[in-house]
Amino acid sequence: MLVRLLRAHLGPYARPISLLVVLQLIATIASLYLPTLNADIIDNGVIKGDTGYILQTGGVMVGVTLAQMLASIGAVYFGARTAMALGRDIRASVFNRVQSFSAREVGQFGAPSLITRTTNDVQQVQMLVLMTFTLMVMAPIMCVGGIIMALRQDVPLSTLLVGIVPVLGIIIGLIVRKLRPIFRSMQTRIDTVNRVLREQISGLRVIRAFVKDTHERERFGAANEDLTDTAIRVGKLMALMFPLVMTVVNLSSVAVMWFGAHRIDSGGMQIGALTAFLSYLMQILMSVMMATFMFMMVPRAEVCADRIHDVLDTETTVVPPVAPVRKLLSRGHLELRGADFRYPGAEQSVLRNISFAARPGETTAIIGSTGSGKTTLLSLIPRLSDATSGEVLVDGMNVRDLDPELLARTVGLVPQKPYLFTGTVASNLRYGNPDATDEELWHALEVAQAKEFVAKLEGGLDAPIAQGGTNVSGGQRQRLAIARALVRKPEIYLFDDSFSALDYATDARLRAALGQETAEATVVIVAQRVSTIRDADRIIVLDGGEVVGTGTHHELMDSNETYREIVLSQLTEEEAA
Repeated sequence: MLVRLLRAHLGPYARPISLLVVLQLIATIASLYLPTLNADIIDNGVIKGDTGYILQTGGVMVGVTLAQMLASIGAVYFGARTAMALGRDIRASVFNRVQSFSAREVGQFGAPSLITRTTNDVQQVQMLVLMTFTLMVMAPIMCVGGIIMALRQDVPLSTLLVGIVPVLGIIIGLIVRKLRPIFRSMQTRIDTVNRVLREQISGLRVIRAFVKDTHERERFGAANEDLTDTAIRVGKLMALMFPLVMTVVNLSSVAVMWFGAHRIDSGGMQIGALTAFLSYLMQILMSVMMATFMFMMVPRAEVCADRIHDVLDTETTVVPPVAPVRKLLSRGHLELRGADFRYPGAEQSVLRNISFAARPGETTAIIGSTGSGKTTLLSLIPRLSDATSGEVLVDGMNVRDLDPELLARTVGLVPQKPYLFTGTVASNLRYGNPDATDEELWHALEVAQAKEFVAKLEGGLDAPIAQGGTNVSGGQRQRLAIARALVRKPEIYLFDDSFSALDYATDARLRAALGQETAEATVVIVAQRVSTIRDADRIIVLDGGEVVGTGTHHELMDSNETYREIVLSQLTEEEAA
């Protein structure tokens, strides 16, 4: 998966990668040439007392060193730029894929895991690529070149390499084999820590209200301890690798000095050649150590690449149309025909055989007990989820065939839990219509009964909004979300229990103002509060995922026992009548 991921995203950077390899080759060749020049100075300059030769060869060494330095700087520059660009591209790919997911796929992975995959996992792959460009490209060139240059100095002494290099390879292979499953476990535990932390931050009020501080500390402590224990296991294996490698390196140096001394004593080798051989041995072993460092990173990067590909390879159940319809002839007519919805692996459908029509200029209300499928039903219309069978039609066209942008312009949804983004009041209201004027924003706020409190905020439309709208109350968030939908001016308005945090007086004023603003639009309201929907042109009663009644408030009070029970649980007989 790692190779597949890199092949897919490194293609556009073939030119800088090629230049990087050339620069690394130049830097490595220069590095390999220096010990030979040093040996020449010792054998032909120092021993013979030829000062001119020493200065001349020394000047060549300075030139080679400068070339090595410039090539190394250039290689690091291109390597860093390419690795950072790769990380940017992979993050963008994961983000774009997640943006195409329906609620089903998002729930399948979970928000904490998706965040970890987009940040930490991508960072691990990016770091591997950076180290590969700066170290790993050089390592094989230096290893092979070092062996060739060592053979040029003394062939019999080079036979030591036959035993040294395989030993290092076996040590590294055994440790890397143990690291891979631990790294997979480590990424899963990072997900767990993120999930627990996210839950505790989001549910801080609940934790305080139920005095569960100690319990949550213990829960986070357990997740943190699991991650720490796994990281310690990784650290122990990584800490074991370098002493073993250094032991082999030092024993190799001793062996070369021992056998090299005998070769010099017998006249088969010169002192300068032994010095150069030692330098080449160090370069060979250093290249192996660089490869060792890389191999320590590869298992974790492989695990992260697998997790990234899990996201990239997941197809959304809300598939964009091949030949999308980009224009609608009529305006705002909504119809569901025998719509069903079932979650994957569920024994029975959440919604069964839902059929109704909502027309422009009318208000259609949906009511039912908790868990009856009201929110799920509403999510089928803007394609947050797709019906598993049946049809959802907007202006006579199946929503599956509509261009997503056209559907988004046509349908305006105010969700059950309104979410505001970091920014200002104006930036949140313009989320649906970037070209809206300040006058349009104030008008939408006035209709949504939010103008008064926004005017009191410091900055008015430019007043800051925190992430999630946490610096305003629940009722204010709902009114801002309603204003945001009004700014878009869609043909179909979907209000998913969007008035639950409002007091009765504000609710009544808001519905009266909405009635005038949306007089020519189709309005669908999901509500628990009977007073919110009793004046609707049509009320649909859901029970257990099925439509059990349709009519006006008075018709249903006379004919539908389920609706009557819901009403009488909130109102007296006199109020209901």
